[in-house]
Amino acid sequence: MELLGSTLTATYAHPPPASASFLPAIGTITSSYRDRFPHRNLTHSLSLPWRPNTYYKTAYNYPTLAPYSSRSQRVCESTMLPFVSNRTTFFTRYTPDDWYRSNLVSFQESNSSRHNSERLRVDTSRLIQDKYQQIRKTQAHSTQNLGERVNDIAFWKSEITHELDEMIGETNALTDIKRRLERGLIETEAPLQVSRECLFHREKRMGIDLVHDEAEKELLAEVDTILCCQERMRQHLDKANAQLASDRSAQHELEKDLSDKQAALRIDDKCQHLRNTSEGVSYFRGVERVDATVSVPETWAKFTDDNVLRSQSERAASAKLREETENLLIVTANEMWNQFNKVNLAFTNRIAETVDAKNKIHTHLTKILQEIFQTEMTIESIKKAIKEKSAFLKVAQTRLDERTRRPNVELCRDMAQLRLVNEVYEVDETIQTLQQRLRDSEDTLQSLAHTKATLEHDLAVKANTLYIDQEKCMSMRNSYPSTLRLVGYC
Repeated sequence: MELLGSTLTATYAHPPPASASFLPAIGTITSSYRDRFPHRNLTHSLSLPWRPNTYYKTAYNYPTLAPYSSRSQRVCESTMLPFVSNRTTFFTRYTPDDWYRSNLVSFQESNSSRHNSERLRVDTSRLIQDKYQQIRKTQAHSTQNLGERVNDIAFWKSEITHELDEMIGETNALTDIKRRLERGLIETEAPLQVSRECLFHREKRMGIDLVHDEAEKELLAEVDTILCCQERMRQHLDKANAQLASDRSAQHELEKDLSDKQAALRIDDKCQHLRNTSEGVSYFRGVERVDATVSVPETWAKFTDDNVLRSQSERAASAKLREETENLLIVTANEMWNQFNKVNLAFTNRIAETVDAKNKIHTHLTKILQEIFQTEMTIESIKKAIKEKSAFLKVAQTRLDERTRRPNVELCRDMAQLRLVNEVYEVDETIQTLQQRLRDSEDTLQSLAHTKATLEHDLAVKANTLYIDQEKCMSMRNSYPSTLRLVGYC
C-alpha cells in the first residue's frame, strides 16, 4: 500500500516499499530549515488537519524534494521500524511554508476585509445621497403632478360652470313653451266636447245605424283630428316634461360634478402646497396599501366630458323640441279649423243614405238567422256523439278495474291490458276533442245571437236617426275657439 500517513491508532503489517515519494527521517531534514522553500500558491486549503497525509501529497507534487527521495532509497528496513513514533510526532506540526502562507492569507484577508469595509462605507454614503436626491426628485414630480391635476380640475370646473349656466337658461325657455302648450291643450277641450256630444247623440242609434257614413266619418275624423292634435300636444308635453327631467338630471349631474370638482380642487390644492415643514403632516401607516380610487385619469376625464356632452346634447334636444312645439301649435290650430268645416258639410247627405242602410240590415239579418239554425243543429249532433262515446269509455274502464283484482302473478301486463289502456286514452281523447268542439260551437252560437239582437235593435230605432242628426247635432255646431287661443296665447 502507498504510505500516505494514518491516525495515531493506525498500525502497519509490513514496512512500506521504497519509492521516489518516501520522505527521510526527522534527523535528515534538519538542514532544510536553513533554506526555506520558495513560496508557491497551493490550490488546497491552508487549514491543515492533524492528519499528515496533506504534507505527503504536497511533497510528492514538488520536484524540490527529489534529493530527499533519493536518500530515502538508502534507508533499510532495520531503520524503518523505530522511525514510526518519531515520524508521528513530526507530522502533527506545520511546515514553514505553511506558516508563511498562513500569515500571507491573514494579511490578504485583513486587506480584503478593510477594502470591503471602505467600499461599503463609500457605497453607503453614496446610496444615502442618491436616495435623498431621488426622494426629493420624486416629491418634486408628485408636486408637479398635483399641480397639473389642479389645472385639469380647474379647467373642467370652468367648463362645467359655463355649461351649467347654459343649461339653466335652456330649462327656463323650455318651461315657458311648455306653459303655452298646456294652455293650447286646454283650449282644444271645447271643440272636442262638441264633437263628442254629436257622437254621443249619434251613438243612441242602435245596430246598423252606427254605420260609418260620410257625416260619421267626418265627425270621427274631427274627433280623431282633435285627439291627434291633443295626442301630439300631450306627446310634446310629455317630451317637454321628460326633457325638463333630463335637463334637470343633467343639471343635477353637472352640479354634483361641480361640487365634487370644487372639493377635489380644494384637497389637491392643499396637497400641492404641503411641504416637509407643513403643519398637519403625519404618519398614516398602511395608507399606500389602501386603494380607494374608483377611476383612472382617462375615465375621470371621460366622466366629466360625458356629463358636459350629455348636457350639450340635452340642450340641443331641448332647443329642437321648443321649435317643434312652436310649429305644432300653429299646425294643430289650422287642422282643427279645416276639419270643423268638413263635418258641417257632411251632415246634409245623411238622410238619403238611411234608406239604403235599412235594406242592408234586412239582408244581413236573414243570413244570421239561417246560420244560427245551422249552428244549433251542429251542437245537437256533437252532444249526441259525446253521449255515444261515453258508453265505450265506461266499458273500457270497467274492464281495467276488474282486471286489477287478479291475484298475485296473474296481474300480468299482457296485450289485453295494454290494449285496454290504449282504448281508454283513445276514447277519452275523442271525448275531449268533441267537448272542445261543443264549446267552440256554443261560443259561435252566442256570437250569432248577439249579432241578431243588434240588427233587430237597429231596425227598431231607425226613425230616431234623423231626429238626432238634424235637431241635436247641427244645433251645437255654432261656435269654435279662435286661432290665437288654440296656439296658447291668452
